[in-house]
Amino acid sequence: MFAVGHLALGYLMGKTASKMLKIDVNIPLLLVLSVLPDIDLLVPGLRHRGPTHSIILLGLLFIPFFTLYRKKALLYFVALIQHFLLGDFVAGGGSQILWPFTPSFYGIQIEMTGLQNIVTEWISFLLFLTIMLKTNDIKTFFHHNWSNLLLSIPVFTALLPTFLNFPSYVPLELVAPHLVYIALFMIAILMDFKHMLLKRF
Repeated sequence: MFAVGHLALGYLMGKTASKMLKIDVNIPLLLVLSVLPDIDLLVPGLRHRGPTHSIILLGLLFIPFFTLYRKKALLYFVALIQHFLLGDFVAGGGSQILWPFTPSFYGIQIEMTGLQNIVTEWISFLLFLTIMLKTNDIKTFFHHNWSNLLLSIPVFTALLPTFLNFPSYVPLELVAPHLVYIALFMIAILMDFKHMLLKRF
């Protein structure tokens, strides 16, 4: 799955968990975690969809957060693991979700550039926009919040592939939603920079 679907599903799953647990959620952090497993694309020698997509490894790394934040950490863990339990499980050849116990890849293996995946990503993206507008979460991007600076991470995971074909190719059919994400995230980042400048001068 491309960044379009990962970001949408991360938000939707985290938002659902926050409603169920009746806990407020930090939307920028949710969005960053939704694409974080793909950090392996930027690390030379690290296999894509390998260790960074392991529920065992990420579960162990999340133990301190579960200890400190208890059920609040669950929202963010859900956003993180949906990346490979939903997104990459459906499209792109699966992931090594049980690494290091087995090197096997698990997934349905729908072609990432195929019609099924592109439609799935568009549906996820449209649901993301609908829920964002309905719940007024969209306002997050238009107000100062220091956590908005975290959105620079997904900006580069969406921006680089869209325009440079690095670290991966993005099909033409998904360029429009990538641009919407980039615009929203850049607005949020600029709001924080504006706040910093006004505070300084």
